[in-house]
Amino acid sequence: MSHTAMSTQIQLVRRPIGWPTAADFRTVTVELAPLAAGEVRVRNEFVSVDPYMRGRMNDARSYVAPYVLGETIQGGAVGRVIESAVESVPVGAAVLHQHGWSDVVQAEAATFRVVPEIPGVSLSLRLHMLGMTGLTAYAGLTAIAGLKPGETVFVSGAAGAVGTAVGQIARLLGAGRVVGSAGTAEKVALLTEKYGFDAAFNYRDGDVSGQLATAAPGGIDVFFDNVGGEQLGAALDAFNDGGRAALCGAISTYNSSEPVPGPSNLSNIVTRGLKLEGFTIGNYLGLAPEFQSLMTEWMGSGKITFDETIVDGIEHTVEAFLEMLRGANTGKMLVRVGE
Repeated sequence: MSHTAMSTQIQLVRRPIGWPTAADFRTVTVELAPLAAGEVRVRNEFVSVDPYMRGRMNDARSYVAPYVLGETIQGGAVGRVIESAVESVPVGAAVLHQHGWSDVVQAEAATFRVVPEIPGVSLSLRLHMLGMTGLTAYAGLTAIAGLKPGETVFVSGAAGAVGTAVGQIARLLGAGRVVGSAGTAEKVALLTEKYGFDAAFNYRDGDVSGQLATAAPGGIDVFFDNVGGEQLGAALDAFNDGGRAALCGAISTYNSSEPVPGPSNLSNIVTRGLKLEGFTIGNYLGLAPEFQSLMTEWMGSGKITFDETIVDGIEHTVEAFLEMLRGANTGKMLVRVGE
């Protein structure tokens, strides 16, 4: 017989102007009703905080609907079923879902995906290297940029969750040289020492175009952009003829309350025959099976490494989100829910 349960959830209560603050959110505890037919109850183990969530906080046209004020913030999470009214989603199963920022969630079983467990691999990886983060990197390099063996790749925001995946996957797909940018000396060192980048630089040191020219003296063929702004301009300077950019994000502009000027060298797109294409991963989910197969093989043979920056406690989710926007994370920023 099903019982009620308590759930701590984080909601958006006002739309941020510029940088979000704690006052834009509230934490509520609600009582979940006994399970109805077709429902499951899940205790989350890890909750994701991601750059794209900042865009969903605005009431503006995008590829996904804005968050509704007064409702729990939706997003990736992984947990275990603690009560079930559905045989195919049994108690104890590990499940991935998009119900977002809460410690316990109850909903229709069809909104959860049971995921196989890999011995010795934390469920948290389903929210990054083995999940949407890794797939985003793979899709951008293959379907969007058409990376060819021997080419030089530049990754902005290279020490973040997507960036660390891009650098490693580019190398495994045969890139000749992989260059990355990050925002601290420690992250720059990590890119070359842990993640296999051939060169890296700190964009906060200024003269991004000059630093990129030094790091990639032969120019670049592929740019995977997580940042936008000045780094996109630097890439346009560095591109070889026929270069391609996969535009994944523009975190440098997400919290601007004024219009952001574009690069002044857009004419290079014409003179060098460049292709710049933006994408969102929802349009490339068809690549998931081949990506999962490759990534599982790469991880099993020790060819992939990763970092996680973990904040403990669902009540600290907003803090984790704000810190991620400021670049405090190395690799994937996660909230570990705990008991």
